[in-house]
Amino acid sequence: MERVSEDEKKVNGETEGQIANGNGSIGENHDDIALDKSITSTDGSLSTPVNGLESTADSDKIDGSTVDGATYASALRSGLDGQDIDDSRRENGTGPHDDDDSYPELDDLTVDEIHLPPKPSQNGGIRWAPWNVPFKRRLQTLVVLMHCMCIVLTVSIFFALCANPFAWPLLLIYLLHVLSSKAATDGSLRYRSEWFRKSYMWRLFAGYFPARLHKTHDLPPTRKYIFGYHPHGIISHGAWAAFATDALGFSEKFPGITNSLLTLDSNFRIPLYREYILAAGVRSVSKESIVNILSKGGPNGEGMGRGVTIVIGGARESLEAQPGQLRLILKERKGFVKIAVRTGADLVPVLAFGENNLYDQLHPKEHPLVHKLQMFILKVWKFTLPFLHGRGIFNYDVGLMPYRRPLNIVVGAPIKVTQASAVDQAEINRLHDLYVAELEKLWNRYKDEFAPDRKEELQILS
Repeated sequence: MERVSEDEKKVNGETEGQIANGNGSIGENHDDIALDKSITSTDGSLSTPVNGLESTADSDKIDGSTVDGATYASALRSGLDGQDIDDSRRENGTGPHDDDDSYPELDDLTVDEIHLPPKPSQNGGIRWAPWNVPFKRRLQTLVVLMHCMCIVLTVSIFFALCANPFAWPLLLIYLLHVLSSKAATDGSLRYRSEWFRKSYMWRLFAGYFPARLHKTHDLPPTRKYIFGYHPHGIISHGAWAAFATDALGFSEKFPGITNSLLTLDSNFRIPLYREYILAAGVRSVSKESIVNILSKGGPNGEGMGRGVTIVIGGARESLEAQPGQLRLILKERKGFVKIAVRTGADLVPVLAFGENNLYDQLHPKEHPLVHKLQMFILKVWKFTLPFLHGRGIFNYDVGLMPYRRPLNIVVGAPIKVTQASAVDQAEINRLHDLYVAELEKLWNRYKDEFAPDRKEELQILS
């Protein structure tokens, strides 16, 4: 369990959000651009699949028969047995083809790519994974487990080394380096390893859910970008897969753009763990870091072709992460827009369909006292304690592993920003309204493809 501090550094006195990374939350703060790490532990029911299909199973069959070539969304709409459950939406003119024409058709995951769990047992017992699970799927689980435990593992290794007196001189030099290093904020992208980011293990990580990155518009490498990732979820696994690694093909879809996922500055003070995230290209979400990244490098040394990814909702939004729902803490988060104006970076909304479905969490309406405690901790200590609940390593019902449920990460259209040294509040509000409108377009255009069994529509909260 890790804490996510939501306001380490403040930009114009506003707090913005956080980004998740591995077993922590890589947080971003919008006016406060500092990253958070959320503690998550949830209690919920695992027996009811979210999005109709819970992609955690080790069987390739649906009710004994395979559905070749069918998409995940169409299978949900057909109930997997040929009975269409989406007629009312089409009759009301809300079908997938009635949305904004500026966004193209995207390929959904096919049913063949989604592995369904066995049906819940009648006695409510735990559903155990069979022994004959394909070896590749076991490797996927291992990689996700190691990533979720990365802070615990790296800190444990460090203290194990501390137990050896012969290692003390080297550890002392290393600790001095950790305390004095500016690698996370100087914008140089030192220690970033493309070999590490393109490693095969990250393809296993992405295949666990599975996750897919969708491109809707070209992003010219002659501009700089701030990607806003939504929603935060419990732990932003989609943000890590899409932007901290190249497992989903970001470099091929957006050639010429060097993107950095941002996280809480305090993460770079954790021995050994900092090397792990630095190698993935992750950097601090502080204002200094963002400005440096977007004003250095590129063909002309002015940051063109650079990008940063910030999870806008932060610790507060993680408390709203419920399967089948999409509630974004965005109305008052405008710090990222101010930074965009100061650096001349275009704003690019990113909507991750399925991020909130990866864990169950105590519902605030069903557990009001727990929610009040969470909000009190968030207000006083600036980190949150979501109580999460997922699947296990060898079962589908009990544990802290994320569910195997599809992640569709859609990158929207860029919003052109003109650089200005003086920040005009009217311009900030205009750009923020455009950003929110673009997010709503993304949702309306692709909700029937990637969230066909949603429980409610998109909500923008303050």
